[in-house]
Amino acid sequence: MADEISVLIVDDSALMRNLISRMVEATPGLIVADRAMNGDFALQKIERCKPDVIVLDLEMPQMNGIEFLKERKRRGIDVPVIILSSIARRGAEITMEALSLGASDFIMKPSDTQHDDIQSIKEHLTNLLLVYGKQYRQSKGLQTPSILATPPKTPQKLSELPQPVKPVRPANAPKPGPIEIIAIGISTGGPNALREVFAKLDKDLPAPIVVVQHMPPGFTEEFAKSLDKLCPLEVKEAAEGDIIKPGRILIAPGDKHLEVEKRPLATVAHISEAPPVNGHRPSADVLFASVAKEFGNRALGVIMTGMGKDGAKELGSILNSGGLTLGQDEVTSIVYGMPKVAWEMGHVMEQVPLSKMAERICTLAKDYQTGG
Repeated sequence: MADEISVLIVDDSALMRNLISRMVEATPGLIVADRAMNGDFALQKIERCKPDVIVLDLEMPQMNGIEFLKERKRRGIDVPVIILSSIARRGAEITMEALSLGASDFIMKPSDTQHDDIQSIKEHLTNLLLVYGKQYRQSKGLQTPSILATPPKTPQKLSELPQPVKPVRPANAPKPGPIEIIAIGISTGGPNALREVFAKLDKDLPAPIVVVQHMPPGFTEEFAKSLDKLCPLEVKEAAEGDIIKPGRILIAPGDKHLEVEKRPLATVAHISEAPPVNGHRPSADVLFASVAKEFGNRALGVIMTGMGKDGAKELGSILNSGGLTLGQDEVTSIVYGMPKVAWEMGHVMEQVPLSKMAERICTLAKDYQTGG
């Protein structure tokens, strides 16, 4: 079908090319455009097969994934790229470099041929291919698969936008106070969204930031390091007992929940291996619930791009405690899932485009230093 999302698979392993091809071909709306065994062959094939999305291995002979991404950038090729990453520490470092060079997202390579592992990776990979491929086709004015078809996103007057349940605080909720903490929940599309937001934050932001980004274990430390390089504030992977203070951003470790805990001398990070919530560990709901409990009306909760509904429910706890809430808008969300559910539940006070999110966060944090 002409409207199917076509995928170029780039990997030096014939076994991996065949495995990914079978995943693609078994998914309605996706089709294999071509296969290539390294970046050099991929560049030659792009013009001919015109893919909508590329699956890219990083370690290949002749031209590896990083070299391919640099050449892609030089040539102005804008086809989105999903990285196939290995779990080793070096793999995490290279994956973060790939994101900095314009890759859209990444997924773990299957570590074995266990059915459960393959099924989980297939579901995650094909979801990413559908999301990024659809976005690319829409940006080019092309049709998308009928199973994914949605009306094109066009600017609308505020009166024409679907209206949420109007956010209403309980009658006994206090007014918002000085913002002492900012909590962010984010998932699919998050790595690049956070790169954009963190690069624009003010160096004198008066409140610390705590973040849940759904990401596999082994990657959040390198992710935090990559963000630290471009952000005027310190960014680090959260560890048990880390002090939460202005000038610092803490990222929840992969496969661990992050909560905040007020102690007599300081607020600290608490890391736990409690069961997943909404299928996620870390979970944005867990973080938001602890922020609401400890900070009440002195918190700002932000929910951004991501599949599913994690964070939507407990964002309401921040709102009901007198805190402030923001959600990323539909047009700039790679996946308008988490922020959409929160918006429809009436837990989002204001929707903000990605390009304005840093400015809005900083403005609210400073405006409310004297209690709003």
